[in-house]
Amino acid sequence: MKFLDQAKVYVRSGDGGAGCVSFRREKFIEFGGPDGGDGGRGGDVIVECAKGLNTLIDFRYQQHFKAKVGVHGMGKNRAGGRGADAILKVPAGTQVFDEDGETLLADMKNEGDRVCIARGGNGGFGNAHFTTSTNRAPRRANPGEVGIERTLILRLKLIADAGLVGLPNAGKSTMLASVSAAKPKIADYPFTTLHPGLGVVRIDGRDFVLADIPGLIEGAHEGHGLGDRFLGHIERCRVLLHLVDATGENAGADYRTIRRELAAYGGGLSDKAEIVALSKVDAIDEETLKKQRDRLKRVMREYGPALAEGVKRASPLELSAVAGIGVTEVLRALAGVIDASRIQDAAVAPSEEQGSRSAGALSSHHDHFYNESGLPK
Repeated sequence: MKFLDQAKVYVRSGDGGAGCVSFRREKFIEFGGPDGGDGGRGGDVIVECAKGLNTLIDFRYQQHFKAKVGVHGMGKNRAGGRGADAILKVPAGTQVFDEDGETLLADMKNEGDRVCIARGGNGGFGNAHFTTSTNRAPRRANPGEVGIERTLILRLKLIADAGLVGLPNAGKSTMLASVSAAKPKIADYPFTTLHPGLGVVRIDGRDFVLADIPGLIEGAHEGHGLGDRFLGHIERCRVLLHLVDATGENAGADYRTIRRELAAYGGGLSDKAEIVALSKVDAIDEETLKKQRDRLKRVMREYGPALAEGVKRASPLELSAVAGIGVTEVLRALAGVIDASRIQDAAVAPSEEQGSRSAGALSSHHDHFYNESGLPK
């Protein structure tokens, strides 16, 4: 199955059903009166975060979604039925933008989330609704309200705990394959990875999700190489694992290149906690490794605040995914940062919930002692 992380769709909610003009006609009832029913409401367009999806490939083959029209009203005061909804099922992490691509309408983070993007039109009133003391036989009814038509941009941002960044051939896919059950394509040429990949990593009884994205090169924010569009998939990560190829010409310059691209992209990536590691250390001698380590340390001092707490002194870490050198230390460092971030989020959530409860209690207290006009009871 192909990976698709952006799609453009056209949606339209259903029109409301028209009201009915009808009169009661029964034997021996001279003045039956109007009995036209109201029209049904049109269907809504709903975006739902579904389980088991990890790509927007379904929207490659269907781009138009239209909810059903509400049923027209009928005689004998029978109201029309509601039109069926049009439901767009998307994977977790999908963002829904308006046609301009900048106005965020919804951010679908959790499975089961639902949001109404276009509400269906109201049904029209039947002539029974217009009966008054002076107009006992109205011959008018309202048409249904017209539905809403709009264009949506769907963008998928993978939900992962940690993200891999680095130049092409820095060993990101090899790292992902060695620590998880993922099977990314691995080759000795640049841009082997064309699509983001996910893998579940288990270390010391803890699990976290690791995301691999295509490599960045200098000028990626200007469209060079594969561009920097794939950086959106690591915006939600709690920590970044920055792999620097130890077999490259200058580890410090390579590190600076990626940091500049992260800053140019924005999205808070340059401020995320970062763990830096020299990869492929088994492919060079000890003297070359020392030079690369010193070069990387000098440049890393410029970006010290972004380094993850607890690993500043040990940075840069050294690893070889092929030989299994330093992999456990890197995974433990990632797991430590992720656990600390989860604990922080868990501590913030109860305080927010308590604040909402307090506001509800104050509102209840106010309603108990004051009337609708705000005066004491």
